[in-house]
Amino acid sequence: MLSEGSSFMKGMALGGIFCLVLALLGSFTPGMQSSSEDHHHHHHIKAASKDELQSLSEHQMLELSQKVRVYCVIMVQPKVLVYWATAKETWSKHCDQAVFYSSESTKALEAVDLHEKDDWARLRKALSHAYENAGNLRWFFVARPTTFAIIENLKYLVLAKDPNEPFYIGHAMKSGELEYVEYESGIVLSYEALKRLVNVFKDEEKCPERGRALWKLSEDKQLAVCLKYTGVFAENGEDMHGKSLFNSRSVSSLIEESMVKNPQNVVEGCCSDLAITFNGMSPNQMQVMMFGVYRLRPYGHDFHDSLMFFPPEGSDND
Repeated sequence: MLSEGSSFMKGMALGGIFCLVLALLGSFTPGMQSSSEDHHHHHHIKAASKDELQSLSEHQMLELSQKVRVYCVIMVQPKVLVYWATAKETWSKHCDQAVFYSSESTKALEAVDLHEKDDWARLRKALSHAYENAGNLRWFFVARPTTFAIIENLKYLVLAKDPNEPFYIGHAMKSGELEYVEYESGIVLSYEALKRLVNVFKDEEKCPERGRALWKLSEDKQLAVCLKYTGVFAENGEDMHGKSLFNSRSVSSLIEESMVKNPQNVVEGCCSDLAITFNGMSPNQMQVMMFGVYRLRPYGHDFHDSLMFFPPEGSDND
């Protein structure tokens, strides 16, 4: 009995050593260099802390607040006209420039008609148009009309980031080996990232307009594939506590989940105070959200923000 136990322990030890050797061999291949993709480690993009802001002079903060300007690329179709109208009347007013891109023209609302039915080809055309017409705007936010965005929080996230560096930010997901930013929660691109993307659009081998896969990739995955060829990778936008800033679900859905998982602290377990996007709300819920974010204030409380983002000149935003 003792000898059987001893043999079992020896087998376990030898098995452990064998697994360790295999792991080491798997991580080291002589004569081969890792690609830029292998070297990439998933980053978590976080906003500047209050301490960092307070260390800046008033002049520096004013300069920063005026420098961060956002071009909103909002992809619409006539079949979602009610969401389109709601986005136009609510959060998109806070973009420095909001342009709606449609699959076809409509008399009801103004948009750039791309004359394109295919989702991926239409997104490519919209991004190329935005790049060519952005003027001095250096940050680009891509969203569906079903997404509700708080643009000031987006500006705060990228406040200290250089748009001449290749940033591609949102709710980062993984599908197999591919990391991508989820379309439903909004996509942020810096000027440099968009510049590289528009250039790779010209290469049908790396970034085909119609795709050549056995199965059709969604627009957000196709976007990530093309960006990888330019050395731009998906980054997850988070607050200082590690909470996601980009949400593909509605506020009510996140609160309901938190009530189950964090009944003692529902709000803390739900969402970041600096959340940038939510999705899956009805047009009426978006109007309520607009009221809560921009108009409702408790009487007697003064808000002394260290940084203010002023609306675009001539804007009628809240």
